[in-house]
Amino acid sequence: MATVDLDRAGFEAAVTQEDSIVLVDFWAEWCGPCRQFGPIFDRVSEKHPDITFAKVDTDAEQELSAMAGIRSIPTLMIFRDGVLLFNQAGAAPEPQLEDLIAQVRGLDMDAVRAEIDAQQATSEEPAP
Repeated sequence: MATVDLDRAGFEAAVTQEDSIVLVDFWAEWCGPCRQFGPIFDRVSEKHPDITFAKVDTDAEQELSAMAGIRSIPTLMIFRDGVLLFNQAGAAPEPQLEDLIAQVRGLDMDAVRAEIDAQQATSEEPAP
């Protein structure tokens, strides 16, 4: 699957899909590391047609980039079943990107959601 461009309107719909894995590359045309990572991201997208590979141009989508807390580019975010699992700045080499995908595929999302629920319950408990 080729990469898709996301804007603010399409971002939430893309990353909150159930039963899906979505990789989002926040980038800009003027960014050297972004230009190095772009072909890697595109190549890996061709190997995984069942995964959505999306790009957000931080210059064109400044409001979305701010909402996502982007401070450095390129930044890669990985969502599965609507849950943000990975958020890191920097250009990943192809083997690392493939490894990240394998790790995300291998997750037990019921266990991940249970852990998130437990953390939220702990943070919501009143202090003694």
